[in-house]
Amino acid sequence: MPKSALNPCLLLITLLPTLAFAGESYRYIDSKGGVAISRQGVPPDSIARGYEVLNDQGRVIRVVPAALSREEMQQKLDARDKAAADAQLLRMYSSVEDIDRARKRGLQELDGVIGVARGNLQSVRLQQSQLQQKAAEYDRAATPVPEDVVSRINNLKGEERRLQDDIKRYQDTRLKTEASFNSERARFVELTRTQ
Repeated sequence: MPKSALNPCLLLITLLPTLAFAGESYRYIDSKGGVAISRQGVPPDSIARGYEVLNDQGRVIRVVPAALSREEMQQKLDARDKAAADAQLLRMYSSVEDIDRARKRGLQELDGVIGVARGNLQSVRLQQSQLQQKAAEYDRAATPVPEDVVSRINNLKGEERRLQDDIKRYQDTRLKTEASFNSERARFVELTRTQ
């Protein structure tokens, strides 16, 4: 087949998409707030306001909604996150009693960790007291306190502060955990009432 015979076919194939949409026009709100219609497309600064695609008879064949505002987008994301959290809650627990058992277990574990930290704190304070008595004996004997005794006392004081901070952190975690379980319980009751 001669090359010139293919050219009209190629031309027709490349023009078909253009011809198919030749009747479409776009109705949108322009930058001045007025309604505009164009066959060329929607200007970039007007796309966010949404637009309509019209056929060659002027009927709406497709509506492209306006972009969501930041607040609307945040509300949509919050609603999606809440729905996901609710679904997760319903998968995790089959009854209020399940939540109560999980709460009890979680708080018992934290109470155990707090108990161990308090026991360690008591042990550190006892060691520190014994070393301070030993240092006092050196003072009474008018002998310099050995450097390793002073160093161990200082280390134990640092350990005491660390353990006190740990206990405070564990207690805060316990309060938050209890509040979280109470919140989950209330939400679960609310969700299962509506079902």
